Amino acid sequence: MNAITNLQSLLGADVVHGPNEADFSRHKGDFLSTMPEHIQLLGAAYPRTTQEVSAILKACHAANIPVTPQGGMTGLAGGGVPAVASLVLSLERMRTIEEIDPAASTMTVQAGVVLETVQKAAEDADLFFPLDLGGRGSARIGGNAATNAGGNRVLRYGMMRELVLGLEVVLADGTIVTSMNKMLKNNAGYDTKHLFIGSEGTLGVITRLVLRLFPKPRSVNTGLVAVKDFAAVLELLKHAKAGLGPNLSAFETMWPVFYHIGTTELGRTPPIPHGHGVYVLIETLGTDPESDQTRFEETIAGAIEAGVVEDAVVAKSQKESTDLWNIRDCPGEFTKVFWPQMSFDVSMSTGDIGAAMEDIEKRLKTRWPEMRTVFFGHIADSNLHLSVKLGDGAMPEHDIEEEVYRAVGDWKGSISAEHGIGTIKRPFLHYSRSPEELGLMRTLKAALDPKGILNPGKVL
Repeated sequence: MNAITNLQSLLGADVVHGPNEADFSRHKGDFLSTMPEHIQLLGAAYPRTTQEVSAILKACHAANIPVTPQGGMTGLAGGGVPAVASLVLSLERMRTIEEIDPAASTMTVQAGVVLETVQKAAEDADLFFPLDLGGRGSARIGGNAATNAGGNRVLRYGMMRELVLGLEVVLADGTIVTSMNKMLKNNAGYDTKHLFIGSEGTLGVITRLVLRLFPKPRSVNTGLVAVKDFAAVLELLKHAKAGLGPNLSAFETMWPVFYHIGTTELGRTPPIPHGHGVYVLIETLGTDPESDQTRFEETIAGAIEAGVVEDAVVAKSQKESTDLWNIRDCPGEFTKVFWPQMSFDVSMSTGDIGAAMEDIEKRLKTRWPEMRTVFFGHIADSNLHLSVKLGDGAMPEHDIEEEVYRAVGDWKGSISAEHGIGTIKRPFLHYSRSPEELGLMRTLKAALDPKGILNPGKVL
């Protein structure tokens, strides 16, 4: 605790709060996880600059004080929730947009800038930052990088890893590593930023980023189609890629139970009647409104004529587009009709998803016949989501997780497509990573954080 007092003397009580000086309740949980009751926070730090982050980590490293970095706490795997007694390091005050460079199509920001703020700043500059997810109003861009966030547009623009050109990061001992690269091409040795993107704050604390921007879309076309089965989904995906090319930005697949919840159970009129095998929301982003709309409608019409699509609805307004997306985004409303539940974020080869889904459902219902399963996902980028609910509300969580992740491992998939590992998925990481891969991860952790003070208890 002397280190906390020393930090207060060095940086001020406004930056570093002791354990009894504030209400730290907002630092104790994310969307799904809560800090164990027996753990006591040692304090919280709210730096405004990279140099202050460096001073905090240097002091904590010297005193062997664990540090839990935090962003907007919108995670779903416990990555920002303290797992041991530690100092919370919140990046929430580091929210400056330092530069927008139209020539380079980049934005330079501090890690605490909220994702929605980044999106709006890009739009005001007549540019576009494509990362988008449900927590956009709270999630912070440093946390998006630390978890390699995915979201709804990965099909076209890639994960967060593809949207970061440069980073500034502070290592466990306070060393500042600045590589604020703005070039698309830079092969000067190891690209070290990739060590920290997706590392969930276990190898270093990201403090500043150079983000990649894109031309602002001038057209958006959205449609919902119904197909017979997953084989038809794959044929539709092939057809959509050929007809829509690089404009294809979303291909969201919903199985019947999910579609029923997102419409009828939540009081919405189904835009396409129930009774089909699978429903797919398709969206394009383009730069030529007239030709983009024509191509979109002709592509869907061609799929109907080819017998791939059984029924279709094309949005004619922004409201209709939003209404279609509200169906896909209904997991945010599950607390009304599908609760308590457990959710899973996994991935496997796109062609395997249909059979893997049936296998997972069979395994679960063999053990828990009364279980209700809901499947949906970003199928074109190999991501499958699953939510499960038992009739009596009792959820043997570990057993259910073991069953799902063992199946994912059997299909040579990943136990985490976009949510990270955190603490929730740590016991199951061996289903997706070989002993040699895990050994290499531990080698990197030991090299960059030899005392193990950074986000202890996470990932490894």
